Amino acid sequence: MALKPLQIGRLTAPIPVIQGGMGVGVSLSGLAGAVAAEGGIGIISTAQIGYREPGYDRSPHETNLRQISAEIERARRLAPGGIIGVNIMVATRGYEEYVREAVLAGTDLIISGAGLPVTLPQAVREAEEEIGAQGRTLLAPICSSRKSAEVIFHYWKKKYDRIPDLVVIEGPLAGGHLGFDRKQLEDIGGLHYEAEAARILDFVRGKEKEAGRPVPVVMAGGIYDRQDAGPWLKLGMDGVQMATRFVTTWECDAAQAYKDAYLKAEKEDIVLVKSPVGMPGRAIRNAFLERAQKGRIPHGPCHGCIKTCSPADTPYCITEALVNAVKGDVDNGLIFCGSNAWRAQRMEHVKDIMAEFA
Repeated sequence: MALKPLQIGRLTAPIPVIQGGMGVGVSLSGLAGAVAAEGGIGIISTAQIGYREPGYDRSPHETNLRQISAEIERARRLAPGGIIGVNIMVATRGYEEYVREAVLAGTDLIISGAGLPVTLPQAVREAEEEIGAQGRTLLAPICSSRKSAEVIFHYWKKKYDRIPDLVVIEGPLAGGHLGFDRKQLEDIGGLHYEAEAARILDFVRGKEKEAGRPVPVVMAGGIYDRQDAGPWLKLGMDGVQMATRFVTTWECDAAQAYKDAYLKAEKEDIVLVKSPVGMPGRAIRNAFLERAQKGRIPHGPCHGCIKTCSPADTPYCITEALVNAVKGDVDNGLIFCGSNAWRAQRMEHVKDIMAEFA
């Protein structure tokens, strides 16, 4: 049975699938453009987005900011008329500057989590005023609890007279940095989270009635195929966000060795880790993690990634570890993944994955 298109404000995605933003460098213009070209929503992660560029080691912040527009432009060329968005972590140093650059570059959508995006509407408004494009950029906070959704809706309405255009509910089976503490991640399974997801959905439905306009809700975390998406769509979600499934595509921006790590991973290789920046995460067990458990791993100069990181005290540099991995040096890198990474058995094309949801 065909699924309903995902309508977000003025934009319509024929296939209700958002490709989740994956940093560092895993979801750039290649992957995002391919997903958007097939009728989904392609998302570029701005996390250390300029890591491949000359001058990055010398001036990472400025290089990252410049590269936002370059990646969005490349994705547009791959998907003329497609929906291209960015994922910007609230925990990013210089968060508002990243938001500004994305708006100026013409992003359709900003998805923001890893903290509460309380300043997002103001940063977007100021950037839009610069170019006379008020109301063009759609905003989507990531929520993992009803409480966080309530805080965002209340604050945005009171401070900016605005509500989200889309809500992404991210459950405990997602990859990378997670919006739960370690105990919650160990105790909560996908089925146990359904009640909380339903509570968030119910809250948003009430708010959209108050506003007199739709606020679509998509589910993220642990969704690998259409069968996984089914229960969430039946619950009333308007679409799903997937990330892990897209890693083992030919179009993914990561090195082949990174993708091979997914293909080789067994279920027991997917582990929870303590990130140096203070958040729990999910990754593939490898030689790097084994070394990290034994003691501090020396690192190079700070690249100014996350606000909560203290370079002098960190057990290893997460930017360095993620860059090594995405470039293919997986034995010296951190390989973030979702809970279903072990299900990857072969390389795929984006168009074949999207066809499952058409």
